[in-house]
Amino acid sequence: MTLAEELGKLADLHANGRLTEEEFRRAKEQLLNTERSRANDSLTSAVSAFRRSRTDRWLGGVCGGIARSTGTEAWIWRLVFTALCIWAGAGFLLYVLLWIFVPSD
Repeated sequence: MTLAEELGKLADLHANGRLTEEEFRRAKEQLLNTERSRANDSLTSAVSAFRRSRTDRWLGGVCGGIARSTGTEAWIWRLVFTALCIWAGAGFLLYVLLWIFVPSD
């Protein structure tokens, strides 16, 4: 059931008098907070699962790890980092920081 459907059911219950104003407010708040925590949990788990690759690597395995996490090809990420290196060296700095701080598989 979608969030909109659940909110609609809560509004119907409130309109029919089955929920008091306070109960409606608490139920709506709980429903909205649950949806926010689900979104945060998926982001947190994606960041926590990110690891450098030991098999798909040219230097440190950063692009291979990002490719595995995002479901894309590693050559696309290598191209992105190369383009960022050409543009003011930002790609090199980002790659080195990821190489240092992201653990390998």
